Amino acid sequence: MNDPKQVIILRTDIGMSKGKIIAQACHASLNASKKASDEAISDWESEGSKKIAVENDDESLHQKLETAKTLQIPAALISDAGHTELEPGTQTALAIGPAESSKIDQITGDLKLIK
Repeated sequence: MNDPKQVIILRTDIGMSKGKIIAQACHASLNASKKASDEAISDWESEGSKKIAVENDDESLHQKLETAKTLQIPAALISDAGHTELEPGTQTALAIGPAESSKIDQITGDLKLIK
């Protein structure tokens, strides 16, 4: 795989604390990587397991998930359980990949890095 990465899209419009954002990013990353092939995981790990966190300020995560499925890229959409800060079922994060950067950029190339 050429230049493998994973992009984690995090909602910034719902007021998650920094700790909650980190936890949701971890859930998304792990769940998406479990859907990847052994070969994709091996390639990604051999290149340093690059992860990029970007922000999304609306509820368009589901649309991006559908695009990832169409492109046959592993992805995982996280909905919060509602035990702490958010209402149950609130969509918080979407991880796309590991996959080739050029494929993922078709979905996430317009999003800004989270700060």
